[in-house]
Amino acid sequence: MTLEEFLQEWRDGSPTLLVHTSGSTGSPKPLRVEKQRMLNSARITCDFLGLKPGQSALLCMPLDYIAGKMMVVRSLERQLRLISVAPTGHPLAELPENCTIDFAAMVPLQVYNSLQVPRERERLQAIGHLIIGGGAIDEELRAVLASFPNAVWSSYGMTETLSHIALRRLSGPGASSWYRPFPSVKLGLDANGCLVIQAPLVSPSTLVTHDRAELTEDDCGCCFRILGRLDNVICSGGIKLQIEEVEALLRPVLHAPFLLTKRPDRKFGEAAVILTEAADVAAVARTCSEVLPRFWRPREVLHVESIPLTATGKPARAEAEKLAARLAAAEG
Repeated sequence: MTLEEFLQEWRDGSPTLLVHTSGSTGSPKPLRVEKQRMLNSARITCDFLGLKPGQSALLCMPLDYIAGKMMVVRSLERQLRLISVAPTGHPLAELPENCTIDFAAMVPLQVYNSLQVPRERERLQAIGHLIIGGGAIDEELRAVLASFPNAVWSSYGMTETLSHIALRRLSGPGASSWYRPFPSVKLGLDANGCLVIQAPLVSPSTLVTHDRAELTEDDCGCCFRILGRLDNVICSGGIKLQIEEVEALLRPVLHAPFLLTKRPDRKFGEAAVILTEAADVAAVARTCSEVLPRFWRPREVLHVESIPLTATGKPARAEAEKLAARLAAAEG
């Protein structure tokens, strides 16, 4: 979708428009959302960040998904000067020399790529408010962003909440591993320990997520951190593995792209499987044995040409699980 096409749909007189989920845990799903609620979401973010009319906003994500659409809506709501570039892995590469960005939203891959090029890194550091969403921020990236002079935020949200409902600071003295929800958002946990969201300004119904979370209170109110997806629990021989926890331990030591998934196992019920782009799977298996507790180690390490990703750069977990089952069957 082009910017012109989105603006035409936004101004077509209909109170709703069509969006699609990212497809990280299955096939993308279509949703009809209210434009007024999108405006509510935009206003909440702009107020929180203190954005003013006339400031600049960078659109560098696809308009097929909610993250890109909401950048345009925020610009419309707050009368920001929207700068649109192609949604590539290096969104800052083609910016004019004298172009300043007050507000931008990117996925972790775009941030990582920009850090590798000195001129792009300078431009990234100069962004007034940088919001990062759509994927996990590993410890190495977090450590680099902690020293940024301006505000860098990690966002929590989903298509159903019309982008984020909570932010956590990654840079400066206010950096934290805990997300703080916006004031209009109420949170709870269900029987599985999954986050329950009441955000009436952006969603007409209570949302029960599949994100296992921990809630706490401090002097400023409620905050939370995500432990992992309920869908991403591997039950192997009575041991429950949270995929995100295992991947976090491996990320500093496995340098080729990888992903932990599972396949059915006759003896253990489910077996943990590493998909890796590394050609030397034996070396990956040795590293896993050295780093992981005994019962967290994958039962197989399988080479793939490329890790399955969604169109927004998230791990395509459902596709990865199917791929692991096919590869395991072929090797068996």
